[in-house]
Parts: sequence; C-alpha cells; structure tokens
Amino acid sequence: MNWEFIIKYLPLYRKAAWLTLRLGLLGIALSTLIGLFCAAVRYYRIPVLHPLVRVYIEISRNTPLLIQLFFIYYGLPKIGIPTDPASCGVAGLSFLGGSYMAEAFRSGLESVEAIQTESAYALGMSRFQTLRFIILPQAAAVSVPAFMANVIFLLKETSVFSAVSLMDLMFTAKDLIGLYYKTTESLFLLVAFYLVILLPVSLLGTVLERRLRYAGSGT
Repeated sequence: MNWEFIIKYLPLYRKAAWLTLRLGLLGIALSTLIGLFCAAVRYYRIPVLHPLVRVYIEISRNTPLLIQLFFIYYGLPKIGIPTDPASCGVAGLSFLGGSYMAEAFRSGLESVEAIQTESAYALGMSRFQTLRFIILPQAAAVSVPAFMANVIFLLKETSVFSAVSLMDLMFTAKDLIGLYYKTTESLFLLVAFYLVILLPVSLLGTVLERRLRYAGSGT
C-alpha cells in the first residue's frame, strides 16, 4: 500500500465525493417528489394519470440506470434538448428513484385500513384533514424502512455516473488506475469514501426505524 499516493490524491477524492453526494441528494430529493406524486395518483386511482404512472413505473424499474443515462445523455441532444453530465446524472437518478419511491409510499398508504378513513369521514373530517391527520402519519411509519433502503440504493447507483464523463468517485478511481496503475490504493480510497457517505445514512435509517417501531408499539 503506497500511503504517499493515498495522501497525495486524498483531496481529489474529497472533491469527487462532494460532487457525488451533492448530485445524489438532489436526485433523491427530486425522486421523492416524483414518488409522492405517483403514489397519490395510484392510491386515488386518478383517471388518465393512473395508467400513465403505471407505465412509467414499469419502464423505470425494469431498465438499468446506465441505459437511462445513455438515453438522456446521447439521445436527447438528437431531438434538440441539450444535456450536460451533471444534469444527466440527476435526471437519470430521479427517473429511476421516482418509481422506487412511488412503490414505497404507495405501500404505506395502502397499509392504512379503509375503516379508519371511513371513521374520519363519519366524524366530519374533510378529505384533506383525513389525509393529513389519519393517513399520512401511519403511512409514513410504514414507508420509512423502504424509503431509507431506496436512499442507500440510489446513493450507490451514483457510481454509474462515470459512464457519462462525470468526475465522481468512480470516475476518479478509474482515471487514477489508468494513469498510475495504483489499483489497490485507488480502490481503497473509493471504498473508504463510499463508506463515509453511506454509513451515516444507514445508521440514521436504523435510528428512525427503531423510533417508529417503539412509537407504534407504545413503548
């Protein structure tokens, strides 16, 4: 292990890690918004939108992120829509993540028994009040484990960004291996920085699940 090489290129990895984290979090935020919208459409079975959302979810979940990135990066410019590596990465992650988030949120919404909604209406609560005070709190508790799993999954999927020439962690590692043949050192830094990014998220998810479990059991 060449520690001089590791120390020398540590700042380069730190810069790449910040870019990876920034684009990953932006993609996750957008995918969460897409997921909430799609879950609401499927839960309430909104006409016209419901079949379109189902088609989107099937396409998104059954095609690799790499293919989606290639379509956005190389395909959209062919029809006059310019792209760049950063926006391509965020768009691809949002497109993929939106479908996974939609299914996570939908499972939470559908876990709330219909009798609770009917009881809320019988008590005079409006549809919005029922959604806010009855459905969403319970649905959120059920959706959190799947949501956190999706967050970790999407952060790991950022490793594909290097395919569209984005200077992320994977691109940096492959570039240094190609230039200096320091495979062990380059991969060591790659693994270390992904652990730094993912371990706190994993621990946060564990804490949230435990608290929600205790709240649900009344302990």
